[in-house]
Amino acid sequence: MKKEGSFKPIFFVMVVSLIIAFYWDKIDFIKNSVHAVLNPSAGALLNWDVTFGMLIIVFVIGLVTTIVQKYATDQKTLKELKKEQKILQGEMKKYKEHPEKLIELQKKQFEFLPKTMKLSMRAMIYTGVPFILFFRWFMDFFTAMEVTTGAPVRFLGFFTWFWFYLIFTIVFSSVFRKMFDVV
Repeated sequence: MKKEGSFKPIFFVMVVSLIIAFYWDKIDFIKNSVHAVLNPSAGALLNWDVTFGMLIIVFVIGLVTTIVQKYATDQKTLKELKKEQKILQGEMKKYKEHPEKLIELQKKQFEFLPKTMKLSMRAMIYTGVPFILFFRWFMDFFTAMEVTTGAPVRFLGFFTWFWFYLIFTIVFSSVFRKMFDVV
């Protein structure tokens, strides 16, 4: 099976994700089923220790995302495209004093964008909806925790859950991408 990719499934996943996000509080089945799955698992980790629990959750999400990225995309083709882009960038530096040649090279480089995006966005088909569900659950969980404790939940003394998640996802994903040789 070719892993070339298309924007149609990505668009579909984005629409489904938006529908889920919009109807989260309006259709009880969506919210209740996600809470039924995540409260005893991720919720138990966060109730045990909010910082370490969140680190474990972010670690697992980063690992799963990297594995999906590796096997849902055509890594060989992506590496070839990146190599060609690097060569083009080197040529562009060489010809920065020649605007006509530079424009020609920029047009060539622009041709790589749709191919690269189609290939690299393919993993979103598998991870888009679960991310939306996790984010909505995080919002509910930490809002309820703030109501219960009477104080906002802070990680390492000053991060909200979103910034903690974002920063540590970047850190873990960078490490995993190197370990698994993912473009």
